[in-house]
Amino acid sequence: MSRPMGDAERRAFMSHGTRTGKLGVVRAGGRPHVRPVWFVLDGDAPVFMTGADTLKGRALRRDPRACLVVDDEAPPFSYAAVDGVAEIGEDPDELLRWSTAIARRYMGDDLAESFGRRNAVPGELLVRLRLTRIVSEAGVAD
Repeated sequence: MSRPMGDAERRAFMSHGTRTGKLGVVRAGGRPHVRPVWFVLDGDAPVFMTGADTLKGRALRRDPRACLVVDDEAPPFSYAAVDGVAEIGEDPDELLRWSTAIARRYMGDDLAESFGRRNAVPGELLVRLRLTRIVSEAGVAD
């Protein structure tokens, strides 16, 4: 029987290893668009980057509502789904800070600085998802 995760458990679950988030945004015509993103947490808020000219970037500028789902694909299966409103920034210092933190999570300490610098460039957006709703369950197949 599944059970809801507490706040600390959810944060640990979302931050575990290199799990990606599946980001859902709304296309201009109203259709959903879902793609994987690398992210880190700032408290409860997922922080990720995307290109300003990508579908994700354009969609979030037009309509900042989004959903991020993180799941464990191994039994007994767990997930966290967070809805929120995107706050978008382009400050070069913040881009470098967060792109390096994201790179550290997914690429490791040895490559964090180089990936951070590579991704903290003009045309990239820093996105912080301010949460409006959270659903998380552990042990879905228990």
